[in-house]
Amino acid sequence: MATTKRSGPMILTSSAFVQGKSIPRGFTCDGDDHPPPLAWSGAPSEARSFALVCHDPDAPSGDWYHWAAFDIPADASGLAERLGPRKSPFREAMNDFGKPGYGGPCPPEGHGRHHYHFKLYALDVEHLDLPSTVRCREVKRAAEAHALATAELIGTYSRA
Repeated sequence: MATTKRSGPMILTSSAFVQGKSIPRGFTCDGDDHPPPLAWSGAPSEARSFALVCHDPDAPSGDWYHWAAFDIPADASGLAERLGPRKSPFREAMNDFGKPGYGGPCPPEGHGRHHYHFKLYALDVEHLDLPSTVRCREVKRAAEAHALATAELIGTYSRA
């Protein structure tokens, strides 16, 4: 049986916020509402693509999905901050706001601090066979079925 040789676990980071700390307003519904820059390292050499899912488990209705990006090329080591729409080298799912792409943190006012889980999956397939109308939850399920490794970065946000 082949084993993956790497120096440690896969790690997901952002230059915009650190693990467990507040996500800057610009990456939320109160700001410009664009995804934060993300970077990763330590992916298995067998990875053929990546998928990224962001959800809020503290939402009043339960898990609320803010973003799913998938079919990210295997040679990628991060996603740059995106200011406005542009062609991406990956696909994005419909979020729980009913829109394609990223919908930033937007907890109900007065609901306290919410935790936003950005989870990266290193996948054993180049493409997830999913329709153009796929929702974030479905991307998560498909990614889990093909995951070689995962990494998670959690940020927080609250509104007055």
